[in-house]
Amino acid sequence: MTYWLLKGILSPVFFVLWRVKVEGRENIPKHGAVVLAANHQSFCDSFFIPLVVRRKVTFLAKAEYFDSKKTAWFFRAAGQIPIHRGGGSASERALETARTEVLGRGHVLGLYPEGTRTTDAFVHKGRTGVTRLSRECGVPIVPVGVVGTVEVQPVNSNFMHPFKKVIIRFGPPMQMDPPENPDDPLEGHDHTECRTFTDRLMHEIAKLSERDYVDEYVPARAKATA
Repeated sequence: MTYWLLKGILSPVFFVLWRVKVEGRENIPKHGAVVLAANHQSFCDSFFIPLVVRRKVTFLAKAEYFDSKKTAWFFRAAGQIPIHRGGGSASERALETARTEVLGRGHVLGLYPEGTRTTDAFVHKGRTGVTRLSRECGVPIVPVGVVGTVEVQPVNSNFMHPFKKVIIRFGPPMQMDPPENPDDPLEGHDHTECRTFTDRLMHEIAKLSERDYVDEYVPARAKATA
């Protein structure tokens, strides 16, 4: 209920202040579980993507957002899931929550496969967790290209500049082949196949976002700090 209340309040404000264009929204299934995988260039990406999707989108959000009073209220109210970028058991618990509480219930999950925001002009190599979710849960991934949000809110800026153009593009769904044994998804797991599929996905995201792809993870020097 809080999610739709927030969306009802914010949507008209956003459409007045920014020129938001949506392309390919018909590629999002109207029913059933699906993952939206997008490039990530600005904090406000997590505002604009749900704004244009007619279904509720639950994001795996950086855990630090839940530690800041400036952002914790929004992410809790919107029902987002904290994920620790350092990996390990905390990240695995977040992925398990995504499997059971979001995808397992036929809902929409939003992910940023690059793992963090970038400060350069590229789409970087993606983490294979998004592919694992598609494979283990048997759900499609819709690649999403976000254009213009870095001009709206540059990295480390707390201010969103009005009257900028934002484009959200949704590509055709992609899907990883399901595991041979659904009761044991890791049986026969081939990391090479997951890596290849993830690379294909990131190339699609790069094309949709009008950015060049680089075959390397987001370097530490380019990671956002706020």
